[in-house]
Order: sequence, then C-alpha cells, then structure tokens
Amino acid sequence: MLSTPTFVKLIHSTSENSPMLNRFLVPPEDQIVVKEGVIRSATKQIFKRMGVVSKDANLMADVLITSDLRGCESHGVSNMLRNYIDWYRNDIVNPRPSVKCIRESLVTATMDGDRGLGIQVGPEAMEMAIDKANKTGIGSVVVQNCSHAGMLAYYPMMAVNKDMIGIAMHSIGGSLQLPTFGSEAIYGTHPIAWGIPAGEMPPFMFDIATTQVAANKLMLTRRIGSHLEPGWIADLQGEPIMEKLQSPEYGQFLMLPFGGTRENGSHKGFGFATIVDMMAGILSGNGPGHLNPQRKNGLFLMAMKVEAFVDMADFKSDMDALLERIARMTPTEGHERVYYAGLIEHEETKKRKTYGIPYHREVVEWFEQTALDMDLNYSLR
Repeated sequence: MLSTPTFVKLIHSTSENSPMLNRFLVPPEDQIVVKEGVIRSATKQIFKRMGVVSKDANLMADVLITSDLRGCESHGVSNMLRNYIDWYRNDIVNPRPSVKCIRESLVTATMDGDRGLGIQVGPEAMEMAIDKANKTGIGSVVVQNCSHAGMLAYYPMMAVNKDMIGIAMHSIGGSLQLPTFGSEAIYGTHPIAWGIPAGEMPPFMFDIATTQVAANKLMLTRRIGSHLEPGWIADLQGEPIMEKLQSPEYGQFLMLPFGGTRENGSHKGFGFATIVDMMAGILSGNGPGHLNPQRKNGLFLMAMKVEAFVDMADFKSDMDALLERIARMTPTEGHERVYYAGLIEHEETKKRKTYGIPYHREVVEWFEQTALDMDLNYSLR
C-alpha cells in the first residue's frame, strides 16, 4: 500500500483551485490507497458470490473500476456495490438474466434485460450497436427492463475505442427530479453521455445527470461531510433550498433539473431529462420513468462510424485542433487551467493506474466486513 501523503498531492492537482470538485474528494486523513488489481479481484469475488457468472462478474467489475479510475467515485464501488448486494438479496435484480433481442433491423435493436443490472446487459447492447455501425454507419440499440447502468460514460467509451462516436441515455425508474415550476417529482436523474474520438488529444467524454448534481454524489458528501450548494436540491414541497446544507437522507429531498431555477435555465435541464425519458424509456418499450418502480430502467445506446461521414484522419485532426484550443486557453484569475469534458478523467486514470485508487476508510472497512460475512479471500490493505 502506498503512503497517503505522496498520493494526495497527485489527486488534488487537477482540482486544486476548485472547491466544487474538492468537495467530492476523500479527505487526505481518510484515504486508503488500493491498487487497481486488488480492488478488481475483490469486486469480482463479491459479484460471483451473489450468483453472477464469472464472465459477467469480470465485465461488471470493469464498469465500476473504470469509474473509480476516472475519479468518478459516485458510480464506482464506494457507493454502488453495497446497493447491488442489497438488490440481489431482495430479488430486485436478476444475477443471471436471460437477455433477449425482441426486435431488430439492420441498424436497430430492442433488448429485454430480464431485470439484470445495466452494467451487466448494457455492454452487450453497446457491442451490438457498434457492430451494426461498423456495417451500416450507424447502430442504435435500446434496452428495456434493466437496472442501474453505472457510469454512463462507459458505453460511449466503448465506441470511442473503436474510433466511433458513442451516445448513451439512461431512463431511471421512480420519481426524484422535479419539473421547472413543478411541486411533484416525475423523473430520475436521467443521465446522458457522449463520447467523441480525437487524434493525439484525449477524447471528448461528456457524462452528466440532467439534475443539478448526480444523486450518487450526495452519498459522497454524506460520507465525507461536505455541504451542498444553494439550489442543488428542493424540499418535499418542490421549493428549491437556496442555502448551504448537509446532504439529507434519501426520502427527505427532491432533485432539481440542472439550472436549478427558471431564472438560471432549469427548463433546459428539464428538457434534456424529458428527451432521455422519451428515448431511453418510451422508445425502448420500458415506458415513462415515473410509471416504473425504482430499479426498472431503460437504456438508449448509439454508435456512429466516423468514416461513414468524413475522412477519419481529417476528423481527428479537426478534433485535436478544437480540443487543444480549449485546453490551452488562458484561464480566468484564480484558476490554473481550462478543461474540456473528459480531460480531467483521462489524466486521473493515468495517475490512479500507476499509484492506486484512494478510497475512504469507511469503504475499505465495508469491504473487509463483507469479506468476513461472505467468506471471501481478499485483503485491501
């Protein structure tokens, strides 16, 4: 295990002057650094103990660990793995889904996920979209009847790795997100992600919740003890909370569309959320999110073969010109750099693959207790 002080400087380097990002980082005094291979092995063992077949366990662990490597702990093992165990134990999700293709054309397909986790059935669906795009230029696959899909950027990343553009949307069952001016929630956090390849520059990877903040980031702030900003969430009557506060427990708040208030553009966030509900929920056959129980989700996945539209070398050259221009812009006073979506995560991945992943000690203690409870053979320290 690495000494913590050496690693702290590395993980704080990309967000040194950003209180917004720092609030989600594990405080130095609470960090335990774990090598990628160690946490992968532990995660795979847990999935297999829950009844997942070995091949799927490897893939599902990759989705979660990729999130942690990119610094997106909100959708990595820290938050999600214990939730998945609870869902398996309560028969909310199926560890061995029989995924079926129920409708297909040359460029499209509809799949039934048989209550499997999205991190289990989503990669197969994206592979199908990529295969179709390889043959026809565009491939799009929707998935109904699946559960949580993890870090949504994982799926566009699959396309980017094949020199394709990737798009993903995730309609989440249940009601947590308010409409602009609404007093009743209608959507989940309904994320959307795009991935676009480049040449020498790291690819553009855009992955956002359509709410002010991802719900899983609230779990991080509760663990770390940091506060929420004004306008991030609303009370149960739908009124935006316009003061700083500690993150309340689930069931005690509602989520606001990004923008927060109409004056700040919340109608735009709600519009994007509505598109996600239509494309990943209704188009997939999963139905509107608010009519589904929590954990019954829909996915929309698309791959676009760049060379079907334009010469690949020209495309990559133009992408590099754009992304390099952004990355080399002069920042405003008080900030070190200008970033485009995916740049911080790319740099963080390189660091964490070398030095390890900094987890909160509470997370490591949970893994240790889980090993005892499940009679598993791993050690994170």
